[in-house]
Amino acid sequence: MSENERPSPSAVQASREVRAVISRLRRRILRASEAEDLTLGQSSVLARMSDQGGVTASELAAIEGVRHQSMTATVAALASMGLVERHPDPDDGRRLLITLTAEGVRRVEEGRQARTEWLAGRLQERCTEQERRTVIAAMAVLERLNRD
Repeated sequence: MSENERPSPSAVQASREVRAVISRLRRRILRASEAEDLTLGQSSVLARMSDQGGVTASELAAIEGVRHQSMTATVAALASMGLVERHPDPDDGRRLLITLTAEGVRRVEEGRQARTEWLAGRLQERCTEQERRTVIAAMAVLERLNRD
């Protein structure tokens, strides 16, 4: 789109609706697996770590968009619960790498399973087969927006 072109009214409406629905749906999905002893931020860090392997607090802070001090407190809380461990970086002994413990991995997997079951159940209960196929097709369109 050129600088002088404005998005069509339908593009603006679609943008608003997609953002609003995704935001609400994300909160509902996260609540479906919310552990009473974990904050939303702690749960998010655990999920990120399961995809990253060993990471530093600085890297986690950047990924999560929080200050380093906040991430250090989050990691300390997760370590006190036995969900993460800190180890010296083999390439740079001054840095600490944070990894999930076996219990941390279990909690992440349980959370993912609970979220999948919640959403699949809602789709089964509240949507027809044709509507579920429409959702699948819409996700392909939205995924295309993510590609550069």
